Order: sequence, then structure tokens, then C-alpha cells
Amino acid sequence: MYKIKIDEEALNDLREIVIWYNNQLQNLGLRFHKQVKSQINSLKSQPYICTIRYKDVRCMLIKKFPFIIHYTINEEYSLVEIFAIYHTSRNPEIWNSRV
Repeated sequence: MYKIKIDEEALNDLREIVIWYNNQLQNLGLRFHKQVKSQINSLKSQPYICTIRYKDVRCMLIKKFPFIIHYTINEEYSLVEIFAIYHTSRNPEIWNSRV
């Protein structure tokens, strides 16, 4: 089993997205949060489920929502590090600044 580390910037991404969805429709942010949590938990046992997209970064599309979890795997420490949760239409250069 791999451990999960979520960087502060990724937590901020998650908070902002949840707030935005809750402003759009009651409880939509909660549904988004539950989906993200479920998919992050799946990385504990299957970190290689997603392919490398750039610079050893893997991307997991969030089901039913247009967002992607960006993460790396540290084999030495059995660690999955999540460093961003971005909308699929955002500029990829922003992702590169966090790696």
C-alpha cells in the first residue's frame, strides 16, 4: 500500500473547486469532494493506474467532473504525492510550475 501526500496547493485547489460547485448547486461541492476522495484512496493500492503525462507526472481524470488530479509516485518511500487538481481546460504551463 502506498501512502498519500496532498500538497497544500492541491488542498487549496480542492477547497476552491468545492466552494465554486456549492455556489452553483447545493451539495454539488460535497459530491465532487466525495468523488475526489474516492479516487485518491484508489491510488493507495493502484498508483500506476494512470499513465505518465509529463515530467513523471501522472494524471487521473475525476469521474463526472472536468478536473484532473496531478500526481507523482515516489517508489523509495511508497508515496503518491498529489500536487494539483486542475480543470481540464487550464493551461498546462501552470501545472509545470508546481512540479
